[in-house]
Amino acid sequence: MQMKIHFIGIGGIGLSALAKFLHNDGHIISGSDIKQTEITNDLALNFGAKITIPHHPDAVEGVDRVIYSAAVRPTNPEYQRAKELGVELLSRKEALKFILGDKEVYAVGGAHGKSTTSAMLASILPQTNALIGAISKEFGSNVRNFPNDRVVFEADESDESFLNANPYLAIVTNVEPEHMEYYGYDEERFYNAYRNFLSLAKVRVINAEDEFLSSLEMESIKLYPGRDIRQIEFVLVDGEPHTKFVLRDLGSFEVFGFGAHIALDAALAILAALELGEPLEDIRRNLRRYKGIKKRFDIIQNRQHSVVIDDYGHHPTEIKATIESLQHYKKLRAFSTLNVIWQPHKYTRTMDNLQGFVECFEGVDELVILPIWSAGELEIPIDLKGAFSRYKLLMADSVTKEDGIVKVIRDGNVIREYSSGLVTAFGAGDITYQIRGEA
Repeated sequence: MQMKIHFIGIGGIGLSALAKFLHNDGHIISGSDIKQTEITNDLALNFGAKITIPHHPDAVEGVDRVIYSAAVRPTNPEYQRAKELGVELLSRKEALKFILGDKEVYAVGGAHGKSTTSAMLASILPQTNALIGAISKEFGSNVRNFPNDRVVFEADESDESFLNANPYLAIVTNVEPEHMEYYGYDEERFYNAYRNFLSLAKVRVINAEDEFLSSLEMESIKLYPGRDIRQIEFVLVDGEPHTKFVLRDLGSFEVFGFGAHIALDAALAILAALELGEPLEDIRRNLRRYKGIKKRFDIIQNRQHSVVIDDYGHHPTEIKATIESLQHYKKLRAFSTLNVIWQPHKYTRTMDNLQGFVECFEGVDELVILPIWSAGELEIPIDLKGAFSRYKLLMADSVTKEDGIVKVIRDGNVIREYSSGLVTAFGAGDITYQIRGEA
């Protein structure tokens, strides 16, 4: 039955994906957010969504259901009006039950590599729907639509919403306590969520060298990266990074991206696809279709003497793995410098992982630290300048890019320019726009 569904906070990557998915399922969608963005413009132009900027109580008049993002509070005027009107209100987490309840879902969870593995699996299974937490460069969206019930889904553990994903197949890349404010800083509750997620699936594919996953007594397809993945080789194809590797007795594979973690993510996707009955040679060929995802080792400028990369990494484990990949890339491109700009994401995350952050930038030539992106949190005083004193350090207010040159700004003045070598920006805030010169 066709419904009119309104999304409060439709500009976010997660909620916009659900909106597009439900539009493709035949529903009429609308939404609101605090500001107009590329995402809201796309929804209006290509998905017929009526977009309200900023939030306004009239936006929920005449709708059948309202879905709201985690950032929306009960004081939101649209939330309050929907409640007055008796319209069904669902959080993103609650909405997954009705969105995925009748689908064959291939869900990808884990602390790191979820988006990459999901996008790789979507490339390997070209006739499936996809609902992932990042823009796949192969199909230019976080959503893909086909007239069947098979869905590749990126499953989020941050609020236990992956327990509503209805997984037929579950892949878990690794498990590391995070989002602990949601779990009441109770590690057992956190690990139990993963146990429950995996137990929901008929087919499980896991990284069996992960400390927690290796302890589980569940029937699973187990990848042992240390012995199953061999002959890892990093090569450049038109100046872009590719990883070659041999998996078990299945022969050689090649995939976009650099790093042992890229080979691991690809190997999990390959084993899952084999279990779903995909022919091996189709998997090998279709993996080559994967072109990376936006904001993950995302090469936004590729010139002979200068490359600028945008990366969403906002946890020490992710950043450390990407720094290793960047060192390989720097060597293959014969660059002399790797300069890094970091916009810390959330005060709590920065505080909880401070020592990990201090260590993960090892080997960079210069480190620029921007103000912490609060993501709505209250400020916590953190002495970043003191904590990172081991580095050649620049504390700055912002960065921009003009005519191919990255400019570092403090107190309204340009204090450093990077016109050559490898420059990489890390963060999940507005750094992605700053480094493109779009902020």
